[in-house]
Amino acid sequence: MIPQTKDVEIRVFRPDEFRYEARDDGTRRIVGHAAVFNQWSEDLGGFREQIAPGAFADAIGRDDVRALFNHDTNQVLGRNKAGTLTLLEDERGLLSEIILPDTQLARDLEALMKRGDVNQMSFAFSIDPAGQDWKKQGDGDWERTITKVARLYDVSIVTFPAYPQTDAAVRALNEFKDAAEAQARGVTSESQRRAEHQAGLLRLVLNGL
Repeated sequence: MIPQTKDVEIRVFRPDEFRYEARDDGTRRIVGHAAVFNQWSEDLGGFREQIAPGAFADAIGRDDVRALFNHDTNQVLGRNKAGTLTLLEDERGLLSEIILPDTQLARDLEALMKRGDVNQMSFAFSIDPAGQDWKKQGDGDWERTITKVARLYDVSIVTFPAYPQTDAAVRALNEFKDAAEAQARGVTSESQRRAEHQAGLLRLVLNGL
């Protein structure tokens, strides 16, 4: 099932290397990292996070990913399934290479990049609960390490970094906190209580044999 919009998260990076290239084969390309590994983010609203190497490995081989401008699905620059967007993990992070189309959007973007007006990339994604590790550093902030992206929707060239979309991450953090507090109090979840009840009935049956 495709995750609902509320489950989509967005992060923005300013790559160390983000460039426009005119190749000998006549293609025009944009090359840069949409995400960087092992780099702690700013405060994202009560927590900060980093991305672990390998987090995109499954998604880039499976998902139908678009390259967009400002995450606008009406402004398409490339698509991995069409061979116009290449995504791979290297030692730095998630590297993307976009073969630009012959459109006015691409020509405008080329001019903006050459002037240095646009120099950041972003990606939209979702995460399953098992794809994230939470921990708290003493009395400091909560920290999340993203270990596996459940779905990668797009990589985007962005004009400026809007505040990261973190609703899903904040929700996951709150659920983690609630579970940890319940465990500390010795409170079990409804599913745990049902499992323990079934186990008790089974023991009664076995003892009666």
